[in-house]
Parts: sequence; structure tokens; C-alpha cells
Amino acid sequence: MPNRLAQETSPYLLQHADNPVDWWPWSPEAFEEARRREVPVLLSVGYASCHWCHVMAGESFEDEQTATVMNEHFVNIKVDREERPDVDAVYMEALQAATGSGGWPMTVFLTPSGEPFYFGTYFPPTARHGMPAFTQVLQGIAQAWDERRDEVSSVAERIVQDLAGRESVYGASAQGGPPGAEDLAQALLGLTRDYDARNGGFGRAPKFPPSMVIEFLLRHHARTGSEGALQMAADTCSQMARGGIYDQLGGGFARYSVDGEWHIPHFEKMLYDNALLCRSYAHLWRATGSELARRVALETADFMIRELRTDEGGFASALDADSALPDTGQHVEGAYYAWTKAQLRDVLGDADAEVAADYFAVGDDDAFEVAGEPAAVLRLGDSAETGVFDAERIASVRERLLAARRERPAPGRDDKVVAAWNGLAVAALAETGAYFDRPDLVEAAVAAADLLVSLHLDDRARLARTSKDGRRGAHEGVLEDYADVAEGFLALASVTGEGSWLTLAGVLLDQVRGRFTGEHGDLFDTAEDAERLIRRPQDPTDNAVPSGWTAAAGALLSYAAHTGSAPHREAAERALAVVQALGPRVPRFVGWGLAVAEAALDGPREVAVVGAPDDGDAAVLWRAALLGTAPGAVVASGGPDDDEFPLLAGRPLVGGRSAAYVCRRFVCDAPVTDVTLLRDALGPRD
Repeated sequence: MPNRLAQETSPYLLQHADNPVDWWPWSPEAFEEARRREVPVLLSVGYASCHWCHVMAGESFEDEQTATVMNEHFVNIKVDREERPDVDAVYMEALQAATGSGGWPMTVFLTPSGEPFYFGTYFPPTARHGMPAFTQVLQGIAQAWDERRDEVSSVAERIVQDLAGRESVYGASAQGGPPGAEDLAQALLGLTRDYDARNGGFGRAPKFPPSMVIEFLLRHHARTGSEGALQMAADTCSQMARGGIYDQLGGGFARYSVDGEWHIPHFEKMLYDNALLCRSYAHLWRATGSELARRVALETADFMIRELRTDEGGFASALDADSALPDTGQHVEGAYYAWTKAQLRDVLGDADAEVAADYFAVGDDDAFEVAGEPAAVLRLGDSAETGVFDAERIASVRERLLAARRERPAPGRDDKVVAAWNGLAVAALAETGAYFDRPDLVEAAVAAADLLVSLHLDDRARLARTSKDGRRGAHEGVLEDYADVAEGFLALASVTGEGSWLTLAGVLLDQVRGRFTGEHGDLFDTAEDAERLIRRPQDPTDNAVPSGWTAAAGALLSYAAHTGSAPHREAAERALAVVQALGPRVPRFVGWGLAVAEAALDGPREVAVVGAPDDGDAAVLWRAALLGTAPGAVVASGGPDDDEFPLLAGRPLVGGRSAAYVCRRFVCDAPVTDVTLLRDALGPRD
């Protein structure tokens, strides 16, 4: 019989609806049940495309004997971290403080009041590699609860007190000012020390795509002319695009590389990674004209629309890392993407298989296996760059391999629509479509934005975190949802010339200023009237996506540039104060904050393009404005005195001709009618 999770909308929770474990969703009723039974809570947190979450589920949560122990001694709560990032953040912070590391699945034991006292991640079904068996952990916790409850309660109380003491740290650091030029130069120096000059990227394996740091590097180059910053960004993008982390057949990026060379990915594909990287490559093309950057930006956009778009017009969260083997049905990580030389010959024939093996480095990568067979993840080998290949032949090879791959069992898809990640996708698709004359991409961005307005946004301007199959989720969005959706709407305003998107961004940012902001201008991940957890989560550092804090700073800054709103500008600058404290010390973990700081230092510049809708000169000026590299520049276009955009107020035509006004904090240069002069006005300034 299905358990309580059968009534949920989260695909991750629904994956566990048939477990013999008596799961509860996170709810007051679950904790009330724990108090009634006087037993602890077992909190299990994961997400639908998490490989080790699937492993632990198959080994333990689907096992009758393990479930019996869980049901007898605990109230068991299952949480989708992507649906409840606030719950995940609070207990992950506790896990990391207690153990020095974290990850998913996250397994935390709580008192009936929600206070944590024992932590772990994946537990195997039998003891191995120094890890206890899961049932041993369960029995040990149950015994401690029954026999030493006062000791357990004392541990939980100390942990909660420690977490509560952290709430004031960021508030204090937010009382300074935004980073200055010297702070940003120190951040660049810190990145240089951590840079992998041979393989691109930062740090050692596992290596994650540094999309937010790339944006900072591109903006720093645009402001200062630093060739070193541009080189780090360009080389990192090149190495990733040539590696196995990038899908050489279907486009799109995997979550991370398990090695330092970008060869072997962890195969799950996340919407947020691909949205951020699509935008990064589009901005790299804008800065350099790189054909590689152009191709990857477009292929990644096409991947998102082909593989992740939902029937309602939004974008699904992720594709699983695992998929089934055709012969056995066994689920194996990477089975969908990897190739042997024999498989290449079966699809392509001997001659083209040799070409493909050479081009895609098949046979050079013996570290990866599928069901015990040596296999390769396709990447561009050295010969792809130095060899002479017929472009039409390579295109034919790609098409045939992609068609053959589509016959394999596909990875599962997490179909929930997350507001924040759709906001990132809206921004990426809108800009990529505008840059490369792809109106279909802009249309897809508008459709996703329309879904966020019609389904996620209610009449109180409250934004739902998720939806699925056209059904609005039960949980309100967190700070990143409001900030990233506002970012997407602001990008749409510049690309479409529709001022309604600017208005809607303002509605969301009013929520940020009114319900997510602390007394010192610091920002919290949850609204002040949200469910109270053991502490109110707050974190300005970037992880896989921009933190809600720095994303809000960026959206507030852009909105202020569009409207001249001093309160929004002041809120952005207060939010950026924490970047001054963190940027020079840990630049890899505050990349988006540094990128926003670059925009604030540059202005950001405001560009108003005035002209008739059908005027070709206006269209040329508008395109040049969008392609300007001035950090964080905002663009408004329309007729003179168009009341949808404050930037257009008092901006007449010049001699009857379309014109562009370039301003900085609403102090404007002379209007220009020549596109070359406009490009010059959007270049570096002293």
C-alpha cells in the first residue's frame, strides 16, 4: 500500500511512496506524532536525480526488515531538498558543523521538537569501509534514546544553541559598504592562486563548473581590460566544452567532473547548471566572438528546450545520472551516455567508427566502465583540435550516434518546476535568443515566465517554490526564488521591450525588501513570516547557484538602474557589503556577488534606445546595446517618453532619428545616433 508520500507533488517524494517505510512529509503533524509516541524523528533528505539517494533507497528503504526497525523506533520524515531548501540548509549546516562534511542523502536524527543530535549521509546496509550498517545506526540511536535520553537532549540543546549563535555573524558583516576596486582586484588575485592553468577551472577534483566566477571574470575584464581575467574565463570554458562534462552529442552539461580534467562527469544534468552556463558562454561570445562559445551556448539552450521543457511551458529540474541497461534493466550511472568501440562500429560501420574514436577520444579513457565493460565518455581529444576532419562527416557521425542513443532507455526526469531555476533559464534563453537571432528561444523564455506569473505568483504577490503538471506546490518560495525570477523578468524587459516585465520584477523585489531583509540590510533565505525552524537560514555564499542574498543584490541593482529608485540601490549596496568581507578571502564561493559588485562599481550603465518600433536604425542601436559588455548594463527600448520604462522619460529623437542615451547613475552622455559611437560608449571607462 502506498504511504503518505503518495499525496505529494515532489517527484522525489513520489519515488518513495511505495516504500514499506511509513514515511511522513515534513509537517507539524509528523512532529506531533513523534511527541505522542515519545520517539525520535529520522529525517532523510535527498533529491530525485541523486545517485546515492537511489542507492540507499534500494538497499534500505525498500527492504522490509530495515523498514520494520525504522517504523518501530522512529517517525520517519522524507524531504526533497529542492522543494524545501530551507529545511535542507538548516540541517546541512548542522551536519557540516558536526562532521566537517556533508552531502546527500542526508540522514539526521531529531528530537520531537526538531533539534538534531546525530548526523550522517549515506549508510550502507552492511558495515563496510569504516561505515556502520544502517540497521546498526538505527538500533544504536533507539537504544540511546531509551536509555540515555537526558544525554541525547543535552547534545541536541548544545547544537541548537551553537546554530542560533551564528545568526548574528552575517548581520554584522553586512554593515559595511560594497566592494571597491581594490577589493575586486584582491578577489581576482585569490582566484589566480586557485586556478588550474593546465585544465581550467579552480581547485582539484571533483571539479564543478564555475559559472558564477566566469561571470565575474568577464565583467572584471570588461571594466578593467584585464587580459588575465579573460584568459581564465575563456580557457575554462574551452576545457569544459571539450570535456566529457559536456554532452558532445546532445548538448548540455553534467553536474560536475569526478576528475580534474573534465573527462568523467557525474552524469545528472541540472536545469540550473545549464541555465547558468548557457548564459556564461553567450556572454563569453559577446566578449570575444568565440565560435566555440556560440556553439555551446546554442546547443545548451536547445538541450534545455528539447529535454527539460514541460507541457506547461516551464522547465523540469533535472535528468537522472542513472539509466537502465537495455539487456538487464539494471540501473547504472552513465549508461545512457557512454560508448565502447564495438558500439561505435555497430552504429557507424568500421570506417566512420575509427573517425569517431579518434575525434571523440574513445579508447583513451579506460577509467570508466558500464556493467564491467570498458567504456568512454565522449570528449574532444587532441586530434579534434589538431587533426583534419571533414565537417560534414563529423556532423553525420554526431547525428547517427545521437539517433542510436535515443533508442537506449533514457534517464528519468524530475518534472517539478522550480521557480528560481526557471528564472535563471528565462534570463539565459532571452539573452541567447536575442544575441543569436533565435526568436524561438525568446518565445520559450516568455512562455516560462508566463507560467511563473499565472501559476506560481498569487494575488498577494507570494511566489510558490514549485509546481508539477500544472499544479501549484504547497510551499512558498525562498529568497532565491524571488531574486532569480526577478532577474529573469529584468532580462526579458531588456530583450522584449515589454515594460510589464519590469513592473513584475518590482513586485517581487518589494517582497524581498519587505519580508526577507534583516535590520542591518542582511538577507534571510526565508520570509519573516515563514515557518520557524531551529534557526532562520541565512547564507550569502554561492553553491551550485547564486545565493539568494547575492542574486537579490543583483536584481535590486538592475531594478534601481532601470527606475532610479534610491531605496533599491541602497538595498543592493547594503547586501553587497558582505561581499567586501568575503570576496578577497573566498572568491570562488561568492562569484555572483563579485559579478554584481563589478556592475555596481561600473554604474551599472543605463541605456535608453528611442525610436519607432519599425525603425531599422532603432533595431540596430538596440542590438548594439544588448551586445555591450559594460558590466550589468540595463537596456530599455521604446518610443520617446514610453511610460513603461522610466529610462525613456524625457528622451526625444535626435533630429528625427532614433537615438541611444548612455547614462551612469542617471547622469547621461550626449545621445548618439551612430552605432559605432554607442559601442564605444559601452566599452571600458577610466
